[in-house]
Amino acid sequence: MGRFKGENRSQARWIMGGVSKGRRSRKSRKPGEEGWASQTGSQACSPSPRQDAVPRFRWPSDAECASSTHSPAMSDYKLPMGLCPDMCPAAERARRERERRLHRLEVEPGGCGNAPRADPRRTVKEYSRPAAGKPRPPPSLLRPPPVLLATVRYLAGEVADRTDVSCAEVASFVADRLRAVRLDLSLQGVDDAEAAAVLEPALATLLVVVARMRPEETRGVADPVLLQTQVQEGFGSLRRCYARGKAPHPRQAAFQGLFLLYNLGSVEALQEVLQLPAALRACPPLQTALAVDSAFREDNYARLFRLLRTLPYLQSCAVQEHIGYARRKALSRLSRALSTPRGQTLPLDFIVHLLALDGLQEAQDLCQAHGLTLDKDRVIFLRGQYSEEGLPSPGTCHLLVGSKLQGHTLEEVVMAEEEKDIHRPGSPT
Repeated sequence: MGRFKGENRSQARWIMGGVSKGRRSRKSRKPGEEGWASQTGSQACSPSPRQDAVPRFRWPSDAECASSTHSPAMSDYKLPMGLCPDMCPAAERARRERERRLHRLEVEPGGCGNAPRADPRRTVKEYSRPAAGKPRPPPSLLRPPPVLLATVRYLAGEVADRTDVSCAEVASFVADRLRAVRLDLSLQGVDDAEAAAVLEPALATLLVVVARMRPEETRGVADPVLLQTQVQEGFGSLRRCYARGKAPHPRQAAFQGLFLLYNLGSVEALQEVLQLPAALRACPPLQTALAVDSAFREDNYARLFRLLRTLPYLQSCAVQEHIGYARRKALSRLSRALSTPRGQTLPLDFIVHLLALDGLQEAQDLCQAHGLTLDKDRVIFLRGQYSEEGLPSPGTCHLLVGSKLQGHTLEEVVMAEEEKDIHRPGSPT
């Protein structure tokens, strides 16, 4: 049984890099180099089997899309501004209290008995699908942008971090209330800068609560597909707002980068980003996102996990969905390269470092889930043993995601109350 030492560890790193030693292949060019953008050409549009396994980007049918409110046919019609001063209109609070449709996160403390009372400080307007022929809600039922922004701040600061309910229940509640925020915004005559100031923290909050869900929590509580659709609709609303704007918004580069990270490996998403102005693409958040996407699509997993370690918290939440898939493909590449009839081994701590895992136990679980044999603190690569069953587990992701708040609150992160998180096109880094 072969044992990998010094030189062989370097060989394993080279295997994960996907390029030959001492020579950089044409495929591994960095963003901005000649020929790099050619991967969006006709050949790149024919998806490989690997790309088919990655969640594909598509534009959603955004029910609350503001397209009708910005269409030429309605250019002479001035939409009213909302007048509701509360997170939830008083009429809706009374109706849902009467119908006993209050969420337990909205009731007065200690009021979860037979007749729970709505707490005006906690009750948030729920989403109600617009129907054909249904009149527009009056201004008294629409929340103006400052109230919508305060609602998003409340959801990020007071609800998203609740520990007395499951992460899945929190995600389901927050996603519905943020959907109502987007709908209220689309029904008013709000300028694009003011709309972006609400849509950005709303989308950031949604990304975080969805990333915090554990797979075992979603059964019967939250629909992962519906939540993913809500995230895509959030990106759609925000990017349409950016497209209508006359000048770049302060956080536009960061959120265009989040869009690419969330849709990692998608040719369509990459094409959308490459069509952005050059000054915007040159901003650090977008450059980093392009580098991560390049490493992912080139199967350069050593570089990918090095980059993932450096991402801030919000960007890490956006890319978390793809981490389990990347680890599976990295382990598959190692298995193909190292498996022999007698078996070659690698230390588990090397696997932990290479794949940015959260310890030896997670490395053992990952190897065993793929049929590999363990010998104390080493993994044995025997020919024919590697297998893949079901969807890859994302793991705990504490190193790559959870540890990156670094003493900041979620509210501070999503509201961009750290100046270093804001990158303006053309500004020095």
